[in-house]
Amino acid sequence: MSITVTTWSLEQTSPADLLPAAAPDGDVRIVRAEVPSPEFSRFLYASVGGDIRWTDRLGWTYAQWREELERPGTETWVAYDRGTPAGYVQLAAEDDGVVEIVYFGLIPAFRGRRIGGHLLSYGAARAWDLALRWPGRAPTRRVWLHTCSKDGEHAMDNYLRRGFRLFDTEVKEEPEVATPGPWPGAQAG
Repeated sequence: MSITVTTWSLEQTSPADLLPAAAPDGDVRIVRAEVPSPEFSRFLYASVGGDIRWTDRLGWTYAQWREELERPGTETWVAYDRGTPAGYVQLAAEDDGVVEIVYFGLIPAFRGRRIGGHLLSYGAARAWDLALRWPGRAPTRRVWLHTCSKDGEHAMDNYLRRGFRLFDTEVKEEPEVATPGPWPGAQAG
């Protein structure tokens, strides 16, 4: 069985494109996870994407996670609500001043609380100033990402509200994959 999936690619080509969201009320902090931790990164990936069919990395080995996290210019920024991980944004520097927002999202219990717009704003700003933290890297000239019809219902609107512009759309059939939940056997949502 298969499903039709639409994938949208969006970009910003200047730091001035970023339209930041207001910070949410309460004790929400965003902190860079500076120590590469496959365990923590897998936890974030599975917890954020378990109800929206993020499955590409679930089969990765510890070594694959470590290799990905140790690539120069790769950063993970984590939102905490009163000390509890609420979501994350992962950045990956590419060649010639391009930075991809590889993953972005919130754990389901933290959605709808205005944390997502703030986290995306913060993550995009960190993509724009990434070269300041990675000596030898070219200054960022483009930040891009992709989202798809399997992602959360407010994802595309959040990207557009933050100043990202659509530059490509692709529609294809994909195999139907069960929603895995945050760990095998868990009920999502």
